[in-house]
Amino acid sequence: MKNEKYWETWSTEELQSFQEEFIAWYEKEKRNLPWRVNLDPYRIWISEIMLQQTRVDTVIDYYYRFMEWFPTIKDLAEAPDDRLLKAWEGLGYYSRARNLKVAAQQIMAEFNGQMPETIEEIRQLKGIGPYTAGAIGSIAFQIPEPAIDGNVMRVVSRLFEISDDIAKPSSRKVFEEAMYKIIDQNRPGDFNQAMMDLGSSICTPTSPKCEECPIQSYCLSYKNNTMTNFPVKSKKMKPKDVYYIGGIIENKKQEFLLSQRDSTGLLANMWLFPITEITKERFDFLQKNWAKEDQQMSFDFEEQNMVAEDTSEIFEEYPEVVWQKRTLGEVTHIFSHLKWHILVFYGRQTGLSELAKNQRWVKEADYSNLVFPKPQQKMVELFEKDRKNISNSRKNRKN
Repeated sequence: MKNEKYWETWSTEELQSFQEEFIAWYEKEKRNLPWRVNLDPYRIWISEIMLQQTRVDTVIDYYYRFMEWFPTIKDLAEAPDDRLLKAWEGLGYYSRARNLKVAAQQIMAEFNGQMPETIEEIRQLKGIGPYTAGAIGSIAFQIPEPAIDGNVMRVVSRLFEISDDIAKPSSRKVFEEAMYKIIDQNRPGDFNQAMMDLGSSICTPTSPKCEECPIQSYCLSYKNNTMTNFPVKSKKMKPKDVYYIGGIIENKKQEFLLSQRDSTGLLANMWLFPITEITKERFDFLQKNWAKEDQQMSFDFEEQNMVAEDTSEIFEEYPEVVWQKRTLGEVTHIFSHLKWHILVFYGRQTGLSELAKNQRWVKEADYSNLVFPKPQQKMVELFEKDRKNISNSRKNRKN
């Protein structure tokens, strides 16, 4: 029978034993994480937002820095946008950081600077959905509200052999019903965190470690050896490929040209080397015809071995730049719905040209003052690697 609600068949005694065994396992095996030091709702909130779409081991260092820079809700509400985004630099999904500041301002204006203590009021805050509200409410305020994310859906789907597609929003009601039934009313925060830990360490997407599972004896899919059938999840749409050329342009002052993105849209207000969207056919042509490893441009402005042939067809908008007649390589980056391919070129400015309003020349030492998204960081790394390879090659020739 499809989707029989097996949680309804549990007796009071069975439910109590399940909760006691699960919480006992959590007390013994729980991860030592910085946001679990106390029940401060602000710390819990920040950590949960950071953990969306991001691995725990990646988040920890970001979390420490964020809490150092913005130790209170008031500090966050008053944070300059550039500094806020700098604290978030590299985590991606930057709307999360912007929403945090808006929500902090809401808390200051509407809740006297204190995190609201009901699920309904927590849900009113910008950027907080059912999962985050459940995590804050249960952990900080002991409200028996489930925190349902992908990990929890996977555990619950195997526990009760739920075949609803977890990729469909309509399936959430089924998982909510099951979680409301089994959540520990007295220790909901520990229960939700036990679910998170179990899903991340034992009840993993592939090759679950059922022999180590503390709730193995209650798990229907373990009993029926159907663990790999759950959860049911339809495939996500493949991100759309978008192709760019990126120009690392240096002037005689050893400054680099950066362009600031628009104030709305993807990577809003962040700084990148100039990029221009092109067709895949053009991308493939340039990748093939400009990959000439023997043609290098000196990084020493005193040396005059720049490639002077006409390469203006690469970036028509930068006619006073001489381009190295080879690419530095390709940078790729996947957003939720797009996959960027950036073919990176290095060039020298040979004349004076007026900058656009959103552009400026920047010393490498000043990069730390600007907010760089991940594609920009990857382009910087590619350039530094190329420069280092050229330097090492010259040293080897001298020796």
